[in-house]
Amino acid sequence: MNEARSAAADKIAARVRDLRYGTKLSRKKLAERADMDVSHLARIESGQGNPTVETLIQLATALDVTVEHFVEGLTAADLPSNVKPYSEADFRRALRGEAQASQK
Repeated sequence: MNEARSAAADKIAARVRDLRYGTKLSRKKLAERADMDVSHLARIESGQGNPTVETLIQLATALDVTVEHFVEGLTAADLPSNVKPYSEADFRRALRGEAQASQK
């Protein structure tokens, strides 16, 4: 099996799988309840998929949990290594650094 896209994808995958196993639903039955293709669900459960908010709502509804259940505790550290978001404080530090560099 391929590696998950990111720690976030891996954690969401585990949460979906755990809920599905806990409710004793087959992948096919959950896909039907969530109104999605079973191959899409398989990609999400393997960490290869990149579910949209709409997809997470579909899964949350079908599994009778909140959408927050899937993303609770995830942070920027869980994103793929090529994604580097930064905070307002980071942005201001960068601006100060650029201003100082231009004054030299």
